[in-house]
Amino acid sequence: MPVEPIRWKGDRLELLDQRLLPEKTEYVACRSAEEVAQAIRDMVVRGAPAIGCAAAFGVVLGKGSKEAYDVLAKSRPTAVNLFWALERMKKAKDLEAEARAIFEEDLAANRAIGRLGAELIRERSRVMTHCNTGALATAGYGTALGVIRASKSKNISVIANETRPYLQGARLTAWELVQEGIPCTLITDSMAGHLMSKGEVDVVIVGADRIAANGDVANKIGTYPLAVLAKRHGIPFYVAAPCSTFDPKIPDGSRIPIEERPADEVTGYRGARWAPQGVSVRNPAFDVTPAELITGIICEKGIASPPYPENIAALTK
Repeated sequence: MPVEPIRWKGDRLELLDQRLLPEKTEYVACRSAEEVAQAIRDMVVRGAPAIGCAAAFGVVLGKGSKEAYDVLAKSRPTAVNLFWALERMKKAKDLEAEARAIFEEDLAANRAIGRLGAELIRERSRVMTHCNTGALATAGYGTALGVIRASKSKNISVIANETRPYLQGARLTAWELVQEGIPCTLITDSMAGHLMSKGEVDVVIVGADRIAANGDVANKIGTYPLAVLAKRHGIPFYVAAPCSTFDPKIPDGSRIPIEERPADEVTGYRGARWAPQGVSVRNPAFDVTPAELITGIICEKGIASPPYPENIAALTK
């Protein structure tokens, strides 16, 4: 059974509740733009392309009102796909048709990314990935995990970083790969450098939430040190994302807004607390990887390589 993170039912949007995976498979029904925005904030739905798709259907539920656009725009600040989808919906004459088009185009873009990216993956490669970039993070196929899916016939194996503090790698990526029958080894984030130093990683591929005009990439927290480690050990480091993730208005990564999430995501998980009361907490949800650490950026139109400003502009014009 294919994973369906987003289901449009005409009068409601059903979102697979990713907070409950892998233990439970339940959907949250949203019947208003406010409920979709709340689902985005609460991580019922997550992943930049999936957030964009959900927001588009949220506009439909909100009948294109200013209030609908406003509440959805305030749901999460870093993933540019959200704002890209809202701007596109503002120009649409038929809201539902446009939302459906955004959804279908994301699926097609993901499959194209998978085909292009698979050309970079060698036979029996050991692929390290971070966070969740699969069907759950998109309309239903995946960006970085889409490349992995498209490379399945090459007998690859995957090393999935657990991705603290929200455990998207442990809960979601590992679950998708087990469903797909792709060999997967789960590690804590702090083990990545050790495995690289032992020669056990051939390539790293991650997704993105926003890509600046110069090729700097905002992605799930922990991506930047992974890129530094890959550079140190001479391991190719690729980013896979649809064109909707590029933000030409942002000149470089220093201008990308970084979301700070609640402290309780760091001090414990699902009711269990492991940190002492009174401790201060920082919880930035994303970090920025400088373009100089990135081997290539895979989108549905091709693969951008350095120099990024010129090549990204040529791909996305």
